[in-house]
Amino acid sequence: MALAGRLEAAGEGPPLPCPDPVNAAMIRNWTQALGDTGAWDDVAPPAMIQVWSMPGLVRRPDQRGAADDVLAMLDAAGYTGIVATNCDQAYDRCVKVGEQLSTRMRFGGVTGPKRTAMGEGYFVTWHQTWYDENDERVAEMLFRVLKFKPGPRPPAGSAGGTGGRYPLRPAIGQDTAFFWDGVNAGELRIQRCADCGTLRHPPGPMCPECHSPNRDYVVASGRGEVHSYVVHHHPPVPGRTPPYAVAVVELEEGVRVVGNVNGCPPDEVRVGMPVRLVFERMDDELVLPQWTPADAPPPPVTAAEPVEEEPASGGLEIELTPTFIISTAIATRDFMPVHHDPAQARAQGSQDIFVNILTSIGLVQRYALETVRDATLESIEVRLGAPAYAGDTLTLTGDRVDDRTLRVRGAVSIGDHLTATVRFREAG
Repeated sequence: MALAGRLEAAGEGPPLPCPDPVNAAMIRNWTQALGDTGAWDDVAPPAMIQVWSMPGLVRRPDQRGAADDVLAMLDAAGYTGIVATNCDQAYDRCVKVGEQLSTRMRFGGVTGPKRTAMGEGYFVTWHQTWYDENDERVAEMLFRVLKFKPGPRPPAGSAGGTGGRYPLRPAIGQDTAFFWDGVNAGELRIQRCADCGTLRHPPGPMCPECHSPNRDYVVASGRGEVHSYVVHHHPPVPGRTPPYAVAVVELEEGVRVVGNVNGCPPDEVRVGMPVRLVFERMDDELVLPQWTPADAPPPPVTAAEPVEEEPASGGLEIELTPTFIISTAIATRDFMPVHHDPAQARAQGSQDIFVNILTSIGLVQRYALETVRDATLESIEVRLGAPAYAGDTLTLTGDRVDDRTLRVRGAVSIGDHLTATVRFREAG
C-alpha cells in the first residue's frame, strides 16, 4: 500500500495528550474488574498503560492514531473484522496518580493479504510511546491486529455459531470405535493382536505380523518423545490459529501417534523432546488426544467424565462470565462491539463475545505478580491464540525460566488463548 509506505516513512507523530490524568477511580475500576488485589495506592499497574490513551466511546479529532487511515481503508475494502494478535509492552516506571501523560505513535507496517483461520486479512502494526509532563518516556508498546473479511455468519450449532461445534470430526467405524471410547474415558488405547501380541496404530482389521483378525487393546502410558514434527502455518484449519506444531510421537510402547504439541511455543518443539499425553476438549462432544512437554504444568481440562482435578500448581483460574468480559472491556476503555454485543461478535464469525487483549495482558500481569512476589515488571510480551469466549474458563500457568523471566500460558477449552513472556527488573 502506498499509504502504508508514506505513514511508515513519516516516523513518530506529534504528542497527543491522554484524555484523563492518571486517577484513582480508573485504577480502582480496572483492578476490581480484573480481580487484581495488588497494592496500587498511588501508582497505576504497569499493564494499564494503554488504558490512559484509549479514546473511549467517543473519539475526539485530536485522538487519531498512526494506523487509523490504514484501518479505515481496509474497512472500506471489506476487511471489517478486527482481532488483536500481539502486544509487547516495556515499562520504564509506574505512573503516579495525578500525572498527565501524552502519547506518540509510529506506524509499523502492513503485511498481506494472508490466509488465516479467521479468513483473508492484513496484519497491521504500530508502535506507541508514553511520556510524562517532562517529556520523559515511561513506557512503550508494539501492537498488532489482524483486519480480515468476515465469512458468512455460521448457523446455530455449527463451528463459530451458538453451540461452538468443532467442524473437523473423526470417522469412527468398527475398527476405531474402541480408540474413541478410550479417549472419552481418558485413556489412550492401542490396538493389540490377540494372538501374537503385536501392537499397531492406526488400528486395522488384521494383524500385519501374523494376519490374525482377532484383536484387543492395551492402555498406553501416555509418555513418549517427538519422532518428527512440522510447524503448520498454511492452509487455514477451522478452529485452529496458526502457527502450531503437529508431531509424530513415538510412545514408550513402540508405536507412533500423531497429535498437536500444546503447552509451549511451536519453535520450542524439538525431535527427541519428551512429551506426555493431554486431552483437549474441542466442543461438548469431541475430545482429542494431544501432547505437551513432559515437564509442562498439568492441563486445566481433561477428557474424563467427570474427573475432579486440582488446577495446576500456582495456576490462576478465571471464569469468563459475560459480566467479566464486558466489565473488563469497559474498565480498559475498549468499546468494540465484539466484547459487548453477542450479535455483533457472531456477525464477525465469532462464537460469542470474547476477552479483549488489554484484559489478557492485565491478567498476565496479575498472575506474574501473584507468582513472583515483590517483583518489578520490566516488560510483558503477549501473543494471542484461541479466543477466550464467554462461558469458558481461562487458566493461567507459568514456568520460571530464570530469576528475571517467567513464561505464562493461558489456556481455554479450545486451546491456548495466549502465550506470554514476562521479564522482571533486576533488583537494586
